[in-house]
Amino acid sequence: MAVEFDLERRDTLLVYFFTTIGINASLKDLAAGGKPLVILLAITIAYMFAQNLTGISVAALFDLPAAVGVLGGTISLIGGHGTSIAWAPRIADEYGISNAMEIGIASATFGLILASLMGGPIAKFLIARNNLQPEQIEPQDVGQSDAERAEGNKGRIGYLDFLDAVLAVHVCVIFGFNLNEWAEEFGLKLPLFVTCLFAGIILTNLVPKNLPRASGMAWPSRTPAMALIAEISLGCFLAMSLMSLQLWTLIDLAAPIFTILAAQCAIAIMINIFVVFPSMGRTYDAAVVCAGFGGISLGSTPTAMANMAAVTKRYGASNLAFIVVPLVCAFFIDLANAFLIPFFLQNF
Repeated sequence: MAVEFDLERRDTLLVYFFTTIGINASLKDLAAGGKPLVILLAITIAYMFAQNLTGISVAALFDLPAAVGVLGGTISLIGGHGTSIAWAPRIADEYGISNAMEIGIASATFGLILASLMGGPIAKFLIARNNLQPEQIEPQDVGQSDAERAEGNKGRIGYLDFLDAVLAVHVCVIFGFNLNEWAEEFGLKLPLFVTCLFAGIILTNLVPKNLPRASGMAWPSRTPAMALIAEISLGCFLAMSLMSLQLWTLIDLAAPIFTILAAQCAIAIMINIFVVFPSMGRTYDAAVVCAGFGGISLGSTPTAMANMAAVTKRYGASNLAFIVVPLVCAFFIDLANAFLIPFFLQNF
């Protein structure tokens, strides 16, 4: 008996989630995120070189072509399932690797699992070792903190609060959809959730807060209702993604894939602790960014966000991290990867 999942609505949940992140973004956060954004982007691009070189080196130990190492590098790990599916047919045709699709999907799948397990413990280690805490108390971007949950009904959300937040999300999604179409007209193809993130940022920061709205309520930026929508959207997206994985189909590729992933995981942890954390300032925000980088390095954008959400619920909000990390991993990485993949395939 075969069980299949219709994942069409899953991607809608991802759009909802990133729209809430955009709505919660303030100009102050964006201004503060300028330098950290550039630093994290530079580290990530350098790490992408290291990731492909690691994959190629380990593949050589199994007498496998360099293309297999790239499949176990930025194609599947930084790139994820989408990039693996896009590149596998070309690699199969041009480099004679008939099971390129299976290798890419397997690496992306196990990388996703490792990324989910790695980010939180790294942040916990850094926070405990350096005795870190948030510099100021900020509203949560995703869900409620452990302290808020312990307080019970103190922060209850009324149905009008929730419906108003849903209305604001849909207004931004409509704007983001049109923004996506405009970008395509200029030859720039972006994922819909990226343009919806930008739409949320634009409307939150350009529309006056006292502008009369049909609901009669203030714009719901950083409200408990918006945090609830973010938590539900992200949680359901990840649950649907993990439930659809068919791990039993990957057993024949276990030895080389596990070896490549073990090496990639070790390097990602070292880069996180010894490069990302010091470069980002050794602050609480830097520790949360490290949780997100754990998701970027081996998993996907949603994994990075889930890692950071888990950390901030326990230790406190980090609005800066929720701005910097998605901009790096949801926008700039794909552009860099589009140049790096052909470079490594042609030169190694």
